[in-house]
Amino acid sequence: MIRTPDLTGHTVLGLHAHPDDESIFTGITLRRLADAGARVVLVMATNGDMGESRTPLGAGETVARRRVTELEESAALLGVDRLVLLGRRDSGLPGWASGRHPLALAAAEPLALASRVAEVADAEGADTLIYDDESGIYGHPDHRMAHTVGAIAAELTGATGYRMTVDREHLHLAAPDGHLVHSAARSAQVGFGRTTAEITLAVTGDQRHLDIKRAAIAAHSSQIGPEHLPADLAPAYGYEWFVRSGRPGVLDALGNAHLLAGTMAAAA
Repeated sequence: MIRTPDLTGHTVLGLHAHPDDESIFTGITLRRLADAGARVVLVMATNGDMGESRTPLGAGETVARRRVTELEESAALLGVDRLVLLGRRDSGLPGWASGRHPLALAAAEPLALASRVAEVADAEGADTLIYDDESGIYGHPDHRMAHTVGAIAAELTGATGYRMTVDREHLHLAAPDGHLVHSAARSAQVGFGRTTAEITLAVTGDQRHLDIKRAAIAAHSSQIGPEHLPADLAPAYGYEWFVRSGRPGVLDALGNAHLLAGTMAAAA
């Protein structure tokens, strides 16, 4: 039974690198926060313009414009109250020349960008920030920069930080090669995620939340087709994982479905 706490009065800011990251890595979490009464602010660092569209673009339409439109649809499904676009360029994969473009996220000055995120968080009264873990989940330059920016912004504002990741051991057993992060990591030629023991919190949901997450991921149809998602979403996408520093915060109020939650609580 999924418990819905009363989180009225809380604001959570989620910082992501590319459109579709919000649905893939935090779709259940954002929807459950919204259902619990929290205000959800989504900050998107890039417009994902380095991705190619798998569907035809309209006359005069760019990949960037299509991806922002898809992001707006996904955000609405996930209950996002405010969407903020930072306007940086997608850096592309490790080693690409695009990562050296002056407007590329990977080339940003971290403190300046973190200050912008902190200004949004302060204006919204956000007490919680969600951002990538230290490895950027799967090592993409933009995800690594999103971690740096998020960590600085959390320090500037004093907000509780939750670093999103994936449990690679869980995925290896429950959904081998079944998550989009598998192909993303292969493209970047890097490892991904954390071990089960390194993870603090796992958020899960019921079938309604899984259906919403599927719809939010599918909204990014220029990048993700029906063939990329399994018929049963639960094994690969039914949990969303975080590493938290310090005391439990708002995300913990959603309940901890982590395999080792009881063990860690006893040790604490």
